Amino acid sequence: MAVLPFRPIPFFANKNRAFWRLQAAGWGGAMLLRAMSSLANGLALSFLVLVLISTITGFSITLILSVIYRNLINRRPIVTWGVTAIVLPVAVLFYAFVDAWVNGLYYGDGGTGFAQRFIGLFYIDLTLLGAWTALYYMVNYFLQIEEQNDQLIQLENQATQAQLAMLRYQLNPHFLFNTLNSISTLVLLKQTEPANAMLSRLSSFLRYTLVNEPTGRVTVAQEVETLKLYLEIERMRFEERLRTSFRIDPVTEAALLPSLLLQPLVENAIKYAVGPQESGAEITIATQLVGQNLRITVSDTGPGLQSNAASNRFVGVTFDGGEPVSTGVGLANIRDRLAQAYAEEHRFETMEPPEGGFAVLIEIPFERRETPAAVAAPKRPALAG
Repeated sequence: MAVLPFRPIPFFANKNRAFWRLQAAGWGGAMLLRAMSSLANGLALSFLVLVLISTITGFSITLILSVIYRNLINRRPIVTWGVTAIVLPVAVLFYAFVDAWVNGLYYGDGGTGFAQRFIGLFYIDLTLLGAWTALYYMVNYFLQIEEQNDQLIQLENQATQAQLAMLRYQLNPHFLFNTLNSISTLVLLKQTEPANAMLSRLSSFLRYTLVNEPTGRVTVAQEVETLKLYLEIERMRFEERLRTSFRIDPVTEAALLPSLLLQPLVENAIKYAVGPQESGAEITIATQLVGQNLRITVSDTGPGLQSNAASNRFVGVTFDGGEPVSTGVGLANIRDRLAQAYAEEHRFETMEPPEGGFAVLIEIPFERRETPAAVAAPKRPALAG
């Protein structure tokens, strides 16, 4: 049996409606309490007319007070509380005057004097209007704080998204420069078919990076397919020196991770493991499910951290004449993206395996996309020729 979706609406989503509901509930409850009290004290049923008139009077006075308070609440505190201290006693005096006059009409001249009735009713009316005033300011200040918190959260989210976008966009220019430089070299050497193939792969890769949101997430299967496209571009530069191995657990293929998270890790491995060695190196990308976490490992068979140049990929810098020079990308970039996306709920470690080389280990919460992926992984174009 289908169940209609129920989405609760916050009570103060419509402030005007919430005000009238509270107003009706509050004065209705006050009237009911005074009516029950009068009947319990043995007063005639006709006395309920006085209770009704008093309730209507108080209801009307608070409507006027709400207009005044609405214009005072956003002013300086000395103005807000100073004017309130003047307006509230005036409203109470008027309320007590109306109640005393109506009671005088009901009891006639045989009852107590007007002054006595006025003083007796003054304290009751002061309690009602004083409590109403306190609740009015308390509720409205609470709503203002909630609005400010919502705005602050929205600004923080925008700042986080902007920072994530900045970190993501740092990856593309570096890779793009190397690829275009390689294409230029192939063109100069009149190797048109490899140049055309590299351009096709670059086009597919850039299409993927432009379509996906910088702060979006993709599945492991999509990320791996994109990574293979990137590696095919790099393999045209390094040929047999670049060897790759993918060990993707099928269970993890639907897991979500930040878009283009692995590309700079592999780029780092190519720069510090494949590039410096004549024999090249092998890069291994592995994923597995560990408890409730997705574990990703990117390792290489390079020199590890034996040299200064290699060791500085940990902080994303290289050495030029003994001085550190920022590369703009690197493992520090990935660390920042993970911190922005998962806060403390992630693990990021670098290590040198016993068999040598260098490895980066990432663990993030295992999550699946609830709806079908909006953007499919790019298809790798066939090699020209």
